[in-house]
Amino acid sequence: MNRPELLIFDLDGTLIDSRRDLVECVNASLVHCGLPHLPAEHIASFIGDGAAALVERSLAAAGGDPHLLQDEALRYFLSFYREHLLDHTAPYPGVLAALQQIRNLDSPPLLAVLTNKPVNPSHRICDALHLTPLLFANFGGNSFATKKPDPEGLLALWRNAETILGHMIAPERVVLIGDSEVDVRTARNAGVLAWGCTWGFAKEKMLAESPDALAHSPADWLALLQASSTAD
Repeated sequence: MNRPELLIFDLDGTLIDSRRDLVECVNASLVHCGLPHLPAEHIASFIGDGAAALVERSLAAAGGDPHLLQDEALRYFLSFYREHLLDHTAPYPGVLAALQQIRNLDSPPLLAVLTNKPVNPSHRICDALHLTPLLFANFGGNSFATKKPDPEGLLALWRNAETILGHMIAPERVVLIGDSEVDVRTARNAGVLAWGCTWGFAKEKMLAESPDALAHSPADWLALLQASSTAD
């Protein structure tokens, strides 16, 4: 094993606990469309493929017709979320400390975010929660023509990192870190490593995709890096 030179993090369910804000914004959108609330755990299971998929799945689960209501529900959701995306959202305990410890290593890996959340909310959240200074890039679900699990965004980050470092980065030195099956599939589609986070929104689905390693707390990211260095 070789020590990674690029760590790419998912955002929701990996770096930040945004569950309550997303749930409340989805339910506000459902009420706006004349539909009932959904349980929080039900909505949380829909997170990971971007805002449009989250709203579409929630509409269907609440008994609405996505073909008739999708555009209006998504418009309302995005507007409402812009006003409430930081009501309760915060980094998971230990995230900021773990990222700073990684940054303090000798020859630390580059750190980036790749999320299916729209890029502007992602930047606002990362700025407010002091994540941005630790990252070299932050790409969202509308930064490219495709979203995860398509590897387009990951491949772009990989190329950018090579430009910054001034050399090619081998696939085994690139890691995508996330809490869902979408993240593991994205890593597989790009031919890089996947580390799964067990505290997020989609643990069982993520485990079913057999990531290369598991983190049970953010401190495990540093342990995994140190283990890979020992194995060099």
